[in-house]
Amino acid sequence: MAVVTMKQLLDSGAHFGHQTRRWNPKMKRFIFTDRNGIYIIDLQQTLTYIDQAYEFVKETVAHGGSVLFVGTKKQAQESIAEEATRVGMPYVNQRWLGGMLTNFSTVHKRLQRMKELESMEQTGGFEGRTKKEILMLTREKNKLERSLGGIRDMQKVPSAIWVVDTNKEHLAVSEAIKLGIPVIAILDTNCDPDQVNYPIPGNDDAIRSAALLTKVVASAVAEGLKARSGAGSSDKAEAVAEPLAEWEQELLATATASAPSEAGPVATESTTDAS
Repeated sequence: MAVVTMKQLLDSGAHFGHQTRRWNPKMKRFIFTDRNGIYIIDLQQTLTYIDQAYEFVKETVAHGGSVLFVGTKKQAQESIAEEATRVGMPYVNQRWLGGMLTNFSTVHKRLQRMKELESMEQTGGFEGRTKKEILMLTREKNKLERSLGGIRDMQKVPSAIWVVDTNKEHLAVSEAIKLGIPVIAILDTNCDPDQVNYPIPGNDDAIRSAALLTKVVASAVAEGLKARSGAGSSDKAEAVAEPLAEWEQELLATATASAPSEAGPVATESTTDAS
């Protein structure tokens, strides 16, 4: 059974890239065509790359690894937190702090400080202090929770990172590359594929697209956890029924007719260059 279907990708708007004047030429091979000045991503390739990323994440987690979910743009914040929490993985959906990976020892000390303040608040450690002191400690705790709350249980650097929008999360990507940590990411038409180990060509600006692909990665984590514990079967992404535009229906029909079942992409149309 497929991890995700062409229909699900179309429903989520995963095929919409950026305007033709805003693109990275390195993404040319992932572009199916352009329509009304917007690049259309080749979803047949997307399906194949999803399978590759899914398998990598599943195997990484099955062998004891962890995946850090990263997405600080508004369109991704909610799904990043929800899906990472669902499978017990760390996440960053607020501001990325420089050195979060490359200087993890310092970050770990800040995590300890956050937990210390939380414990003080819960056990009456704030009692006997002035209102000003309590206010300052509370503000410090809240600030740490906002920036580090998603990685509170991360004891070491992750085995891989999942990224929504490599351009916005360039600090996270560069730190991962520096440490040799594999990067799995959505590749929109303005991204640099050379920075990503396991790319998934798709729309990183639409809420539904980011949510669907993040859910797919989380489901791969869930399957890896089951394999680690000796269980089977996976949690597949759910379809969301919504009418497609006529041209999208034609695209779906073309892809379905040209692609053999259980197979990868088949070239059905040449890539259109941006003028």
